[in-house]
Amino acid sequence: MARELKLLSVVIPICNEKDNINELYSRLIKIGKELSTKLELVFVNDGSSDSSFSMLKALGVSDKQVKVVDLSRNFGHQMAIRAGIEFASGDAVAIMDADLQDPPEVVIDMIASWKEGYHVVYAIRKTRKEGLLLRFLYATFYRLLKIMANTDMPLDAGDFCLMDKSIVKILSSMPESDPFMRGLRSWVGYDQIGVEYDRQERFGGKTKYSFLKLFRLALDGLVSFSYIPLRLAAISGFVVSGFAFLLILLLCFKRMPIYGTTTITVLILFLGGVQLITIGILGEYIARIYEQSKKRPLFLVKEKVNIQ
Repeated sequence: MARELKLLSVVIPICNEKDNINELYSRLIKIGKELSTKLELVFVNDGSSDSSFSMLKALGVSDKQVKVVDLSRNFGHQMAIRAGIEFASGDAVAIMDADLQDPPEVVIDMIASWKEGYHVVYAIRKTRKEGLLLRFLYATFYRLLKIMANTDMPLDAGDFCLMDKSIVKILSSMPESDPFMRGLRSWVGYDQIGVEYDRQERFGGKTKYSFLKLFRLALDGLVSFSYIPLRLAAISGFVVSGFAFLLILLLCFKRMPIYGTTTITVLILFLGGVQLITIGILGEYIARIYEQSKKRPLFLVKEKVNIQ
């Protein structure tokens, strides 16, 4: 028996998206009418410095379907999603960005799969409009994550998805200080399926993800769901130690001469590099333990609109 969708929640993190809000809103309202279902649009203002929040408040005044969560500062894209799902109350909850690179109309196909009984329907990026280098980096990251992660990760699937309320409840209970939402979504398991789509160009404004932020997000994904970096550090230590031991044997039994300081300098630099890399890998894991141990609130809400 197909599920009945009485209320659809859509969670949208917002950070300086004034050029996209009205277009996104009109397209989502159109989808609600096409599906003949009640809508709940949960906009999370993640420390915008433009007029995004005032636009969202105006929408909330004119349309009670619009709910706005104004965070006290910028907590980051992933935490904004985490905040949004906590305030979503729909039978199914869709997550999408406000830049319209992820077409809202794909949600219709996702709902069809949800009605068939799937708990998570994630969107797979069949094509992208970014430059060649960025497409290469994205493809490399997803394949590296799939190989290294201790959880089965779908390829080319970002945060754009639709989840059953039971999954949302589980994710909302997780006290992760550095949430990698697409990874947590895979970690919970249950019945999941992908829906392919063509990713569009940004509708308006500029991307908020710099190369550094993308690198940080990729690092969060790898460290949060894989122990392989730690194991590689240990393996490199054994390899270097083994190489040094063999060199000592050769020097002792063959009485091989060491020519000048160049060889010694290269070996010292090599060993120092391995040690620093290993310390850096350990530091990434320890830093996350340290952040988690503080037990600070994951986010702070300054204002709410149309939310009891």
